[in-house]
Amino acid sequence: QVQLVETGGGLVQVGGSLRLSCAASGSTFSLYHMAWYRQAPGEQRELVAEITAGGSMNYVDSVKGRFTISRDNSNSAVYLQMNTLKPEDTAVYYCRSRWGPWSYWGQGTQVTVSS
Repeated sequence: QVQLVETGGGLVQVGGSLRLSCAASGSTFSLYHMAWYRQAPGEQRELVAEITAGGSMNYVDSVKGRFTISRDNSNSAVYLQMNTLKPEDTAVYYCRSRWGPWSYWGQGTQVTVSS
């Protein structure tokens, strides 16, 4: 069982920045495929960014150039740096780990971008 705890959400004005953190339990974090998802009210959960165990990254088109995903295997953590935030970025952001058939989710952290 992997436990994921997201922190760093909050209220920010348009154009501002936030950095989300996800701390993971377990000793095999370096093997995990990690990702950030988000879910806005009334919408389906969508993939925002992902990073493989090897460090390859992928982003949804709407955040390319604004968001950066990174990982720190020594601290079993993954981060999402969010810059130039827009109202449409408002959502609950979830961290997800995946390794083989196992997948785990965090509880989510709210990001609200006000105009």
